[in-house]
Amino acid sequence: MAEEDDTRIRILQSLRGKICEGKNLGPCSGPNRQRDLCTFCTISLDQEEVFRTKVFDKSLSPFYSEDFYFEIPRPFQCLSFYVFAKGVFQRDLPVGKVSIRKEELCKFSGKEHWFGLQPVDPNSEVQGKVHLEMRLNELIIENGSMCQQLLVRIIECQGLPLISGQNCDPYATVSLVGPARSDQKKTKVKKKTSDPQFEETFYFEVTRPNSYTKKSHFQVEEEDIEKLEIKVDLWNNGNLAQDVFLGETRVSVKILRNDHIHRAWYLLQPKGNGKSKTDDLGSLRLNVTYTEDNVLPSACYTPLRTLLLKSPDIKPISASAAHILVDICRERYEAVLPVVRLLLHHSRLVPFVSAIVALELENTQEANTIFRGNSLATRCIDDMMKIVGRSYLTVTLKPVLDEICESNKTCEIDPIKLKEGDNVEVNKENLQGYVQKVFSSITQSSSSCPPLMCDVFRSLRQLASKRFPDDPHVQYSAVSSFVFLRFFAVAVLSPHTFQLRPHHPDLEVSRTLTLISKTIQTLGSWGSLSKNKLSSFKESYMYDFFKSFQEDKCIEKVKKFLDEISSNVSKESSGVEDSVVLKEGEVQKRAQGRKLIGKRNFKKRWLRLTNRELSYHKHRGKEALCIIPVKNIRAVEKLEESAFNRKNMFQVLHSEKPLYVQAGNCVEASEWVEVLSQVNRCNPDRLGTFHPSAYLAGAWLCCRSLSDSQPGCKPCTPTLLANLQLDIDCDRETERIFSLLTSSYSKLQKMEDACASIAVYQGPLREQDDYSLFTIQDPKETFQTVRKIRHTLKELQREHDTRSGTAQYGSQENPIVGKTS
Repeated sequence: MAEEDDTRIRILQSLRGKICEGKNLGPCSGPNRQRDLCTFCTISLDQEEVFRTKVFDKSLSPFYSEDFYFEIPRPFQCLSFYVFAKGVFQRDLPVGKVSIRKEELCKFSGKEHWFGLQPVDPNSEVQGKVHLEMRLNELIIENGSMCQQLLVRIIECQGLPLISGQNCDPYATVSLVGPARSDQKKTKVKKKTSDPQFEETFYFEVTRPNSYTKKSHFQVEEEDIEKLEIKVDLWNNGNLAQDVFLGETRVSVKILRNDHIHRAWYLLQPKGNGKSKTDDLGSLRLNVTYTEDNVLPSACYTPLRTLLLKSPDIKPISASAAHILVDICRERYEAVLPVVRLLLHHSRLVPFVSAIVALELENTQEANTIFRGNSLATRCIDDMMKIVGRSYLTVTLKPVLDEICESNKTCEIDPIKLKEGDNVEVNKENLQGYVQKVFSSITQSSSSCPPLMCDVFRSLRQLASKRFPDDPHVQYSAVSSFVFLRFFAVAVLSPHTFQLRPHHPDLEVSRTLTLISKTIQTLGSWGSLSKNKLSSFKESYMYDFFKSFQEDKCIEKVKKFLDEISSNVSKESSGVEDSVVLKEGEVQKRAQGRKLIGKRNFKKRWLRLTNRELSYHKHRGKEALCIIPVKNIRAVEKLEESAFNRKNMFQVLHSEKPLYVQAGNCVEASEWVEVLSQVNRCNPDRLGTFHPSAYLAGAWLCCRSLSDSQPGCKPCTPTLLANLQLDIDCDRETERIFSLLTSSYSKLQKMEDACASIAVYQGPLREQDDYSLFTIQDPKETFQTVRKIRHTLKELQREHDTRSGTAQYGSQENPIVGKTS
């Protein structure tokens, strides 16, 4: 790694949450009121759409229930949620939006809120920033008197929005605005760019009052400049169409009172701050969590990481750093996930899980209540299965879930919910067929179960048998309570949460999946081997339906499956890795070998990546037009915008001509580059250099080399080795753990005090109620670990303080939020 990389700080942003539901969408009254709106929601970073829900039919209060998660690959000002009414014969119409500025996201983090919809006004849809320089010069005019000249230099803009999916043709107007004047000047139009370089200077005469007398030290009188300001508007040149407003900023001339030269970056603002009179457009219930991690160089995390990785070896396990972290955090889920990911990456998760399972079993009195609660052990195993078992679910359940979601067979068996014309016997037959397919897919999938999951299940089985030696069935219930109840049944119920389906299913399909999930839970549950499972159903119709599954062969299939995924017998491997789809989606692909730039050279294609090959198709599900084996991919890099005047482009360099691809947005482009880079990271023929632009008109646009076979002019981006399925950034996970420990520092101090009290007085002081919140089995060992954690936190905080620094206000990294009209 280059020397400069050893000291850099990575700022990593992510967004997760849920678009829950809408309420009373659309205007309350008037000609625009519609009773049966078909709506969908989108998420935009500034003006770039990065997520879209499915269309919800004919409801003013739709229940979207769409989860989202993505990494944010670029700076942004505003996060917006738009509601659109789906057009049939015309374009989709905006109903309203919720806009949250980046600095305000922390107010809503992790909790559901209702947000009122605001109107979508073209003058409020802005993004980007502008770089300005202002200067006051003193001049002697023809009659010998003194006057001032205001110099305004428009240097450049960055991050202007796309117009109709393409780079804009921006220009700027610069006005000196006051009570009795409005002088306006205009820059030249810059073609096809979101980052125009203007470098134009404009001059304005500033009138002085009659009382002005020359001073030895030039100084601007306050009365002259209080009412004058520079207004900069950015526009997209529409040629034959109307010009489109891109944003504005206003800078008071009085900023030059102390300094004659002012140079700074300004964020573009909407007209009138984007506020306008509006009818009630309804509201949207959202759950939004924005995370920004300032990740230091890896060496900074070594002490804390080492302390955490020693956790499985600490006895008792409650005195380990990982257990203490979860003990003191208010939200356990936030703490468990980074610990699981860190231990998983370093192959330390199985011994840690075994230790915390043993601790939980010590406090479990009856075998039939095993792993019923939401404990540290159950959360760890849940998270492990979601991370490690992603491809296992895809191979096992995706084909049958696709069939269920796309076939639209009615499966309702509740007499109260039957629709007119429904035949309950036909519905029961449909449901039984689906349950049999799902059940067979699961019980025949043991060879695909990831080895790490098998290791955990084996440990569960052994520990449960040891704790309850007189119960012959507990070895099975310990495993089935996770693999059936917490893994397969949950994935069937919510396939979109596990990326098995692109969107939340509609109400009828969701009801079918609920009935299947209930049945699968009961088939797989192993509270006992007796046939009293019918008592688990409260509904009589489910009682009747389940009778058809009460056969010895179903029980034997479950028993055989549980044996295979949790026994000491190693699974036989065919030696052939299953083909797993890693990513797919619609893109714009440039035709191979074309030498000219034009829209006709780009065509919509369906891009599909598996662990074996990259292919593109005319449409989803159609035969591949081109297949590139993963072993032939030599590099994957982003492409400069100037190559084809298009954003979000990347190139796949392989044994033939480069494949140029444009993703739908910045998030998609970043995800494609990341997954393609990981899948080919071990190829022996990987390139060391690449061309960041294209070869057009007989030359490379980047280095002007004339030979199309000229080696690249820029080093390839180094790819960190990582498990493709796990995708774990250990430094980032350790930084999250550091943040959690720091935010819970007061509880860490209380735990240290509790350990000291217990050690001295041989028992906790009764008045200290907070002590009962902690698990302290060995106060001396716990005390030592807490002291080590506190010392490590102080050292790491010192590293943050030394390396971190807020960028100067007005810099490119920290632009000024200017005034608006």
